[in-house]
Amino acid sequence: MPTNVVIVDDHALIAKALSSLVQCFDQYEVLYEVSSGEALMQRFQLGMVPDIILLDIHMPHMDGYQVARWVKNNYPQVKILALSMNEKEEAIAKMLRNGAGGYLLKESKPHELRMALDSLVEKGYYYTDYITSQLIKNLSLDPIQSPEEMLGLSERERTFIRYSCSDLSYTEIADKMCVSPRTVDGYRESVFQKLDVKSRVGMVLKALKMNLGDL
Repeated sequence: MPTNVVIVDDHALIAKALSSLVQCFDQYEVLYEVSSGEALMQRFQLGMVPDIILLDIHMPHMDGYQVARWVKNNYPQVKILALSMNEKEEAIAKMLRNGAGGYLLKESKPHELRMALDSLVEKGYYYTDYITSQLIKNLSLDPIQSPEEMLGLSERERTFIRYSCSDLSYTEIADKMCVSPRTVDGYRESVFQKLDVKSRVGMVLKALKMNLGDL
């Protein structure tokens, strides 16, 4: 079964060029192209839901950030690859926070687009070295404030994070902290919210970047 792709870009020539390029990739098929977030929503409501969206950021009325957030809230199984000329870390971080699984500059080469699509299918995300470096910049903290202070982490939550960076299961972490598994579930949900992550892997990666834990 091919992986279905939809292209959302208000520039018709770019959308057509992307469509032709993706159609050349084995195992990928373009379902349709639309020029706005509103048009995408209409197609989704008709049941025309793809596996991957190639999403432009700068569009009139409903921009890529809003579209990504809507898709994430309503169709979380759909993977999003953001496409933009904007290489600023703020734009990258905002797009990833809003649900994109990857970010690709429009000046990228065709083989990079193929790599991004393959990575989204296989891993669920696509982060280049450049994107990772920009994210780290965006996570830079005020030196006057510690990460714990900025995020409002309690001592118990900090302990939970440190244990989570190990190979301990959540049940083993509960034993280490002398609390019930339900209490650990509460720590997990609170920490996920404060770190703005959705998984243990995401939590560990962000904790390591912010020096909140060690492998």
